[in-house]
Amino acid sequence: MSEERVGGLEAFGRRLEAWVRSWMPDPFIFAIILTVVGAVISIAVLRPYEYVGWSGTVKFVLYESWFGGFWKLLTFSMQMVLILVTGYVIAHHPLVYRGLARLAAWPRDTKSAAVLAALVSILLSWISWGLSLIGGAVLAREIGKQAVLRNRRIHYPAVVAAAYAGLGLTWHWGLTSSAGLLMNTPGNFLAKVMKELYGQETVPLSQTIFHPYTIINFILVTLAALVIFWVISPRGGDIKTIVDYDPDALKEEVKEERVEARTLAEKLENSRVLAWVTVLFGLIALYYEISGKGISRALNLNVMNFIFIIIGLMLYSNPIRYAKAFYNSVRGAAGVILQFHFYAGIFGLFNTTFSPTGLNAAEVIADKLASIATAGSWPVMSWLIAGLINLFIPSGGGEWATIGEILVRAGHALGVPVGKTIMAYAVGDAWTNLLQPFWAIPLLHITATRARDVFGYTIALMILIAPIIAIGLTLIPY
Repeated sequence: MSEERVGGLEAFGRRLEAWVRSWMPDPFIFAIILTVVGAVISIAVLRPYEYVGWSGTVKFVLYESWFGGFWKLLTFSMQMVLILVTGYVIAHHPLVYRGLARLAAWPRDTKSAAVLAALVSILLSWISWGLSLIGGAVLAREIGKQAVLRNRRIHYPAVVAAAYAGLGLTWHWGLTSSAGLLMNTPGNFLAKVMKELYGQETVPLSQTIFHPYTIINFILVTLAALVIFWVISPRGGDIKTIVDYDPDALKEEVKEERVEARTLAEKLENSRVLAWVTVLFGLIALYYEISGKGISRALNLNVMNFIFIIIGLMLYSNPIRYAKAFYNSVRGAAGVILQFHFYAGIFGLFNTTFSPTGLNAAEVIADKLASIATAGSWPVMSWLIAGLINLFIPSGGGEWATIGEILVRAGHALGVPVGKTIMAYAVGDAWTNLLQPFWAIPLLHITATRARDVFGYTIALMILIAPIIAIGLTLIPY
């Protein structure tokens, strides 16, 4: 099919896919490039050479900021890896996997396949960004396999791109919202600021992810994303199947392992009693946690990780099978484990205070952008600030730790509810994931694709959905 016979937006998607395929490097190379760019921006914004000379500038930027930040996010990185790994374990349970495989048999062309993958990814993202990322990837892979087995012309890269929609648009509005959960955690890093401005240390989830403002925006963005994927996905042309990326994909199968336990050690390893006693312990602990605080105040990163650990053990009902699933899933998080520290270094470049001025680079950038905002434009401005900083600090919680105080104080000065500011920030943090390949590493690993194969479509989505996000953030009442 020639480009002249397809719609304008579909042609746009194809051109962008071809262009990105030619220039986008591996995500690790992207991280290294951003490190260099981040160092340059830090120097340009803070101008440390005016205070400490060039030798002092080198020490501040490379030693105090970059090296100093390299290990600052160890606790948070473990929380992120657990969200990712627990999502992977649940998605690969045979019961869940079979359900995804049945879904994968429905689409008959690329457009319907992309819409299905995007919808599942977005809905799962409300539950858990880790479950969305892994469940979406598994679904995309199954769609690719079913398309070949059923002789359907489905362009695999477009489907994989659609499976990333939850991480690129909506996850930060769901139950694993880093900013929302962090602000609902007693003793959070902004507790004193919140007490000063609002007379309370935390922001309950009823003001963030459970607020009608967030829910309506979630629905609006979801519908817009499905329409966009429908129009940009190719009908024909140069169709690439899963076999073009993984020739052995059709041979794999997830089976429920059955072990005949003979020795005492094997009986203990496969004991359903031990599994369910542990699940019972977990459910009792969760009951006290949630009933004591209420669900909107109880849910934070640690509690969500605990919930998914217990759900996984409940599904497998077998300690050793669950442990093996965990071991296998960690391989999919290898890229995150490596690259998170480089992004922590970039975090340091933007987050380290330059003592002669008392400012850091992210504060200077965010403050200058916030200074031109009004109460009406503030949600859009918060979204754009978050989107920009996310390119260099692709961590919802890490980025919030960097610029959260600026956004909270600026929003308060403009009379904007703090929950509205947090949720506008949240979609900005997610939005440029469609350009930033860091969080796509596990998805690329599972689907056997490269960033350059799929990011043409995600970048097209990022561009085309921007006006819809701006309208929703501005016009939907809080």
